[in-house]
Amino acid sequence: MNIEVLGALAVRENGVSITPTAPKPRQVLALLALHADQVVPVAALIEELWAGEPPRSARTTLQTYVLQLRAMITTALEAGGEGETRTAKDVLVTLPGGYLLAGNGGTSDVREFDRLAGMGYRAMDAGDFPGAARLLREALSLWSGAAFADVHGGAQLEMEARRLEETRLCALDQRIEADMRLGRHRELLAELTVLASRYRTHENLHGQFMLALHRSGRRGEALDVYQRLRGTLVRELGLEPSAALRGLQRSILMAGPEHPVEPADTGADRLARVG
Repeated sequence: MNIEVLGALAVRENGVSITPTAPKPRQVLALLALHADQVVPVAALIEELWAGEPPRSARTTLQTYVLQLRAMITTALEAGGEGETRTAKDVLVTLPGGYLLAGNGGTSDVREFDRLAGMGYRAMDAGDFPGAARLLREALSLWSGAAFADVHGGAQLEMEARRLEETRLCALDQRIEADMRLGRHRELLAELTVLASRYRTHENLHGQFMLALHRSGRRGEALDVYQRLRGTLVRELGLEPSAALRGLQRSILMAGPEHPVEPADTGADRLARVG
């Protein structure tokens, strides 16, 4: 089975799509696919589908959605030829308390992302910045959009989407850090311009943007980034920038345009995330 959730939902068995178009069966498959090879409790599926207000027929209706998914799985298995011995019930398994989608050794973009990102973090810890940048870039390339981009998610999927987005931001943060340590400040400016606009209260990204601008000889613009972030934080969250970011601003002011500012001098490596 091949599972993709880091963007549009796509689940294939034997190369054949088993992704339904109807919204609620699609929700069920999305949650099962994210947790492939693990039992997803019936209660979690009902919460996802009906947000704490399930109808009396909730379990029966859920079973209907499971039957619809199994019908699509049967079609996909039949496409596998005479050597295929599994049935749909072997792929979408009923277990005490829940259901399990059996990946059967296939691929999952979430698992591959976690594997590559983990390798990238270890490379960063070892000081292998070229390796870290390459691995984290490869991990991030698995994303084609927001997780479950074309699924109308309920509470469970929304929570999982937020969790996945945070893992993506962590990998992005570390990939940019690796590139900065390789001296790629000018190359990062276009990307950081977009990211600072998209994540308007994310302090670490703004700190990296300030450093990249300053090291590219654009000290005034670096200080402008700080002022815009501060205005946004105060106006929208009632917060001042963190001590680390204020320290970075002071270091840029004191260094002048002709002197570099190192992250180790400013605490920028440890900038807290806000939003």
